[in-house]
Amino acid sequence: MGAEHEALWARACEELRRRVSSEVFDRWFGVIRATRLESDTLELSVPCDFYVGWLEENYLPLIRAALTAVAAREVSVRLSVDSPAPARTETFEKAADVSHALEPARPAPRDSISTPLDAAFTFETFVLGPSNAFAHAACLAVAQTPGRAYNPLLIFGGSGLGKTHLMQAVGHYALKTSRHATVCYTSAEAFLNEYIESLQYNRMVQFRRKYRGVDLLLIDDIHFLAGRDGLQEEFFHMFNELHTRGRQIVLTCDRAPSEIQGMDKRLVSRFAWGVTTQIEPPDVETRVAILRRKAELMRASIPDDVILLIAEHVRSNIRTMEGALKSVWAYAALHRQTPTREMAMRVLRGHLESTASAPPTIEAIQKTVAQYYDVRLSDMTSQRRMQSVVVPRQVAMYLCRMLTGQSLPVIGEAFGRNHATVLHACRTISERSRHDPNLAESIAALRRRLQAD
Repeated sequence: MGAEHEALWARACEELRRRVSSEVFDRWFGVIRATRLESDTLELSVPCDFYVGWLEENYLPLIRAALTAVAAREVSVRLSVDSPAPARTETFEKAADVSHALEPARPAPRDSISTPLDAAFTFETFVLGPSNAFAHAACLAVAQTPGRAYNPLLIFGGSGLGKTHLMQAVGHYALKTSRHATVCYTSAEAFLNEYIESLQYNRMVQFRRKYRGVDLLLIDDIHFLAGRDGLQEEFFHMFNELHTRGRQIVLTCDRAPSEIQGMDKRLVSRFAWGVTTQIEPPDVETRVAILRRKAELMRASIPDDVILLIAEHVRSNIRTMEGALKSVWAYAALHRQTPTREMAMRVLRGHLESTASAPPTIEAIQKTVAQYYDVRLSDMTSQRRMQSVVVPRQVAMYLCRMLTGQSLPVIGEAFGRNHATVLHACRTISERSRHDPNLAESIAALRRRLQAD
């Protein structure tokens, strides 16, 4: 048990190497030693106070995430400073040199102006499906012709569906294909905190220089800016300058920009200059493909029936689905057994029970949509082609695709159509809802009604 803390940290380091560049790992994580594991708290030792402050401010959430991923449980972190040693002064001076190198007044490495990109979030590792194909194509076009194809590009959808993965894939592509590209990735919350600090310490000139000088700006969760008038004003002028200079902007959001309460109408208008694309919950086939890819990356041998069990019961969130997979694999590894369907049901019992009854059925969607549009339930499966019937029928197909996780052929059979008709309906409604606020609001109202039942 004496080396348990070292083994845990070694596995976490392997995970961290996959998430950050080798330069960042060597500079900030390579000097860390694991000294003690008490309950679920790992004590990590660093050479000096400078590292404690820097790691807590910039990388502590990343360290916790890596530890939790490899341990399959929540692991807390406590940072401490090594006991005094002759080499300590030299280490501190070396760290101080690094801190000076990060100041805006001097040339800085590309990593220093950005939250590190996750090494796993590339186009190669992204699993394509009908629910994300258009968003993937748009991101690839932006990566290949930044500032010209779609600018800005805004990706919206629920949590854990792959928005950040695609956004960071654009960043990785830019860094790989252009030696001199300046890429900046940040979350809107971190952007807000930096803005507040810049105001507090009179560093707005540096703040503006940093963000207006990039070639590719990636901001996650832009809805976080809602209601923050000062920051929206700053971002509005930043957006205008970057767009005028042909610099690419990519944003993510949890809903369509027009649905964000408290967002400046000028910004909503600017977002519409480019392309807005939605990522929807993946269907069961895509979920199976994602789980197989995750298992490959984990080097885990998971039988197909176990993967199918998870895919059928975790429908809307890829992160939750990945967590379920890791939990099953960790349990099997701990007991030195091959994962089975029965084992997976035991490990995930509470989760499977809570999710199994959550999604509405196809029949429930057909009935709710028919009532909402005041058409007959039989019109959902009839051959009538009147516009007053076609639109509700297409909306119902679209909602079935979004909310049930059923495959195209299954949905088509329920409507008396083939899978191609369902796919056409989903694409039609998805495209129309981007430009028709009334249709978008109707779909949102139907979703709330269905998910509340």
